[in-house]
Amino acid sequence: MKVCSACLMPSTRPRITFDGDICNACKSASTIASVDIDYAKRRQEFNLLSQRIIDETNSSQPYNCIVPWSGGKDSSAVALKLRSHGLKPLLVHFNPLVPTPVGCHNRQAMLDAGFDCIEIKPSRQTSRHLSKRFLIERGNPKLHWDAGINASLFKSALSLNIKFIFYAEHGETHYGGRILSQDSERVRDYEEVIENQIGDDPSNWVNGTSVTKDALYPYIMPSPSELAESGIEAHYYGYYFPWNVVENYRYVKDCIDFKEHPDGRTPGTSTNYDSLDDYMDDLYYYFQFIKFGFGRAIRDLSRQIQKGETTRESALALARKYDGEYPEKSIPKILDYLSITSDELHEIIDSHRSKLIWHKEANEWINKVHQLIF
Repeated sequence: MKVCSACLMPSTRPRITFDGDICNACKSASTIASVDIDYAKRRQEFNLLSQRIIDETNSSQPYNCIVPWSGGKDSSAVALKLRSHGLKPLLVHFNPLVPTPVGCHNRQAMLDAGFDCIEIKPSRQTSRHLSKRFLIERGNPKLHWDAGINASLFKSALSLNIKFIFYAEHGETHYGGRILSQDSERVRDYEEVIENQIGDDPSNWVNGTSVTKDALYPYIMPSPSELAESGIEAHYYGYYFPWNVVENYRYVKDCIDFKEHPDGRTPGTSTNYDSLDDYMDDLYYYFQFIKFGFGRAIRDLSRQIQKGETTRESALALARKYDGEYPEKSIPKILDYLSITSDELHEIIDSHRSKLIWHKEANEWINKVHQLIF
């Protein structure tokens, strides 16, 4: 195991690579911040793209692009900025597993700002079954949600004959990961969804009478041939313009009545404006800590270091304070959703502790990654 000497990210992060002591996320951030990227040229590319979208859309159509929308700062910023460029985005929202009041408020604030939204609420019974199953099997209670938000976008685009989708940023490029093609930073395709977003084909999730093929419809992508014939293009807004999540937060805060976490910060980290719409996110990031040895604070603070918004020394102090924090207040709602007890949850947690990352001393779990970082 190693830790990036520039940020705090350890080599246990999935799909990360190192060049010496520097992780590929820091190398990418350095490249993005350098003169090697001509954003004036990329803005021209976007202007040509937006004009093509307008020209290819019948003026009587109410929408000419789709935005995958959680109601959070990034997806809302993309929608607001697309509208400022003269486009007519339709928001597609795949329902959170355990919605939060602040998430509901922020979504309503965007709708009050004049946006239309398609809200997709899949079977709660199926969703709960899959969430519990994937928590036990893979330590990821939101795997099916990742599939659903992607599938719902392309299916909505097909049914409404909307040819353009705008995602936020390409995470594999910005935060360290597996780059599937030279064009991965600009456009998302079928391979990107299956390989990097889900890591599986949801058709494999059929489980006798518990989960049928029909029940999985909201999570299954259209076929590659169907997508190719449709001519749908899925672009990353963060390719065309400099991407900064803090600036997105400030921008959205100026545009709508965007609320932050009511407790002043989100469990497990020092920020108060990210991933606010689903209580299940708190457990998802806690399992990241269990499986890979680093939590939400190290993730957030590493990104802040890469953007030059904090120093490594300051980030270390905050990471020591918050990383790996158990989301105590969210747990009762999550247990109710999963229909499990607290004891059962802790059994599942311990089953995902790798011996490479954890060992026990005097009946206490010791995190080897934290020891390396701190």
